Amino acid sequence: MKSVVCVVSAMSPSLLIDTVTTTKACLGLVESPGIPALRDPFHDHVCRADMAEGTFVSDQELGRGGEGAPGYDAVAAQEKWQKYWEEHQTFRPLDDGSKERRYVLDMFAYPSGDLHMGHAEAFVMGDVIARYWKLRGLDVLHPIGWDSFGLPAENAAIARGSHPAEWTYTNIETQARSFKRYGLSVDWSRRLHTSDVEYYRWTQWLFLQFYKKGLAYRKAGFVNWCPSCQTVRANEQVVQGECERCHNAVTKRQLTQWYFKITAYAQRLLDDMDHLEGMWPDRVLAMQKNWIGRSEGAYADFRVAGRAEPIRVFTTRPDTLYGATFMVVAPDADLASELVSDQCRSDFEVYLEKTKQATDIERQSTEREKTGVFLGVYATNPLTGAQMPIWAADYVLSDYGTGAIMAVPAHDQRDLDFARKYDLPVVVVIDTGEEDPRVSGVATTGDGTYMNSGVLNGLSDKVTGIGTINAKLKRDGTGEGAVTYRLRDWLLSRQRYWGCPIPIIHCQACGEVPVPEDQLPVELPDLRGADLTPAGVSPLAGATNWVNTTCPNCGGPATRDADTMDTFVDSSWYFFRYCSPREETVAFDKQAVATWMPVEQYVGGVEHAILHLLYSRFFTKVLFDMGLVEFTEPFERLMNQGQVINQGKAMSKSLGNGIDLGEQIDQYGVDAIRTTMVFAGPPEDDIDWADVSPSATLRFLQRAWRLANDVTSEVGVDPSTGDMGLRQVTHRTLKDITELLALRRFNVCVARLMELVNATRKVIDSGAGPSDPAVREAVEWTAIALSLFAPYVAEEMWELLGQPPSVAEATWPKADKKLAAAETVTMAVQVQGKVRAKIEVPADIDDSQAEELALADENVQKFLAGRDVVKVIVRAPKMVSIVPAANT
Repeated sequence: MKSVVCVVSAMSPSLLIDTVTTTKACLGLVESPGIPALRDPFHDHVCRADMAEGTFVSDQELGRGGEGAPGYDAVAAQEKWQKYWEEHQTFRPLDDGSKERRYVLDMFAYPSGDLHMGHAEAFVMGDVIARYWKLRGLDVLHPIGWDSFGLPAENAAIARGSHPAEWTYTNIETQARSFKRYGLSVDWSRRLHTSDVEYYRWTQWLFLQFYKKGLAYRKAGFVNWCPSCQTVRANEQVVQGECERCHNAVTKRQLTQWYFKITAYAQRLLDDMDHLEGMWPDRVLAMQKNWIGRSEGAYADFRVAGRAEPIRVFTTRPDTLYGATFMVVAPDADLASELVSDQCRSDFEVYLEKTKQATDIERQSTEREKTGVFLGVYATNPLTGAQMPIWAADYVLSDYGTGAIMAVPAHDQRDLDFARKYDLPVVVVIDTGEEDPRVSGVATTGDGTYMNSGVLNGLSDKVTGIGTINAKLKRDGTGEGAVTYRLRDWLLSRQRYWGCPIPIIHCQACGEVPVPEDQLPVELPDLRGADLTPAGVSPLAGATNWVNTTCPNCGGPATRDADTMDTFVDSSWYFFRYCSPREETVAFDKQAVATWMPVEQYVGGVEHAILHLLYSRFFTKVLFDMGLVEFTEPFERLMNQGQVINQGKAMSKSLGNGIDLGEQIDQYGVDAIRTTMVFAGPPEDDIDWADVSPSATLRFLQRAWRLANDVTSEVGVDPSTGDMGLRQVTHRTLKDITELLALRRFNVCVARLMELVNATRKVIDSGAGPSDPAVREAVEWTAIALSLFAPYVAEEMWELLGQPPSVAEATWPKADKKLAAAETVTMAVQVQGKVRAKIEVPADIDDSQAEELALADENVQKFLAGRDVVKVIVRAPKMVSIVPAANT
């Protein structure tokens, strides 16, 4: 049988990361042959891990035949403490101002079935933080709810001939039971569901406030259409040309839809990221910056004969205007249909239909053959006065600026490919020193010296060139410097039933009429089964008794808006509602929001970076401008969790590598699954379930539980009279874990706890014994710390130790500085600013001793190479910096 021998030690902070790998190997969580033995400074006790079975037992336990005390009953403990927490409302905040408040929030779940492995990872991370803050004496708000509108429920209802609510609320109850079983420290009294009338009434109210401010508007245009889902998709919901929900190709369709004017907040969304630096993951901020896509350049106006208004085009390179030889318009832009001449209209309409069949990704592919049709009209270049033919081509998208671009083929490859195919002129305006694009067929995109560029000829500074042309355009009245954004307004209409109805009435006489606020909510009619089958328009359009109504203004016949809102609208404000979830007169109580928010810690997946997270930031800024909230960012800190995979791949039915969370819990217990999730790695890393061992984690938890069984000293005994070595390990562990929790390095926290458990077992079995006061101190602290990860085991331990329930109500202890002081630290020695040696030194070493050791080091002497030392800077015990004389 394969085994590995290790010594579990109380380690210095500098070795904490190595602790995780070593401890995992010892527990059988990973196989790591050749890991060095680690020596405990006060007992030098060796433990052995049975890698095959995942057991973790001491030499003494092996000698007496194994497990010792009776086993821990996970199922009984789970049922017992769930009941206790619910009866005593253990995790309901006081909300009375007696304690400092903290708000931790997990991105709420969609009720698509029971919880899965991804839920298990995501929700345990937030729970660790919430439990820790409570132990620190803070008043913690940790609510729970469901994002319960959405397409899956509607599809299930069609298949079953039922109402979407039946599937939705059945799944919610299933998940609620599982969340309770999973030991989450949430306040169930604040539970909400976005599909409740009491909730979506206020979603409708918020829509009306946006409408009043001109931030919600309706317009016709080509939109992303998913033929499979039979509804439109926002730009953010199209990934690589596919619907992010069903992964089918998205096409274009012309519809009149509702939008939120998020573009009005583009610059503020960018600017306010400065406040999130260091608090949000860098990749999320980078994704949002790229999606918003600020571009600096200029607007240039191109006159068209017979058209009153010029065509305004945005370009980031106005300095290349002298090289613009033709113009390209997106075929599906309104501008193309307006410009095309009668002679060219037939060809254009054929081309337009072909364009509609292609995805945006296909249209923008650099490898796709360039195609287009001449529109029969010309524009005037504002700098040269030359006549430029206007073409329609599918490589230009209708939602980019005005849907038209100036083509500079010498310096843009797509324009050059198009020009070469249709024999259009190419003018080089920047000499980069490369081969002429007219000969090579390769556009030159680098910097160089301007040529064929009028006032710019001979210049080589791009910034000066752009500034000069911007000034000339403004002076001539043919353009101006400008800033644009890649971000487009948020398309929120959906042609499906199971969503929040849009509270607008359409009257032939009055136009768009908001539903009066005293008539909210506009409730969904009772549709089910076949009535929900998609037919290109919302099922609500066919509910004649519902859709036909009277105009609130004139009393004449009118119709309700038959679309529903994107479900991301519901999730863009739910965190405000949690502050006062039962409020009936307003969407949320302003004072309650001011008291609890912003959310101190938000937890969720990186996949929401440019959807939910961006929309929530937008909503918060709008509500700030309305005077409803006192801050502009909803989430102070963001933590992304990784994905749970299996055998190196995402879990899926087709691969046959799915892991059932319920079965895992049945087999190992909640605590083992929670702790395994945490111990597998940093929160942001993916977890491969094939590489971890919940059975080994369970052995560790049983081992910790047995410590509480063994303690014989009285509650309240003075620990200062106990084993000094164990006390040092306890307080070092406490200090380290407290620091690690602040860094969100939960996996290392578990590793340190494993070390403490083994150190305590050694003292019980071969040291001072179970009656030693230091043993009680160590086990009580273990129970408190373990409650963050394995709450049921911790509660049982706390009870066995004679303490009143619940351990969640205990106080996080403070480490004694003297006891927690490391015996040795790693001192870095620099020579000319570069680290040339690392020396283990006593933690209390003085400056003179540190200098002497540093100068005597063999590697340091090598880099000094016999030179005199000019200066030595000592910062004992961490660093010595040596400045040698210059080489002669």
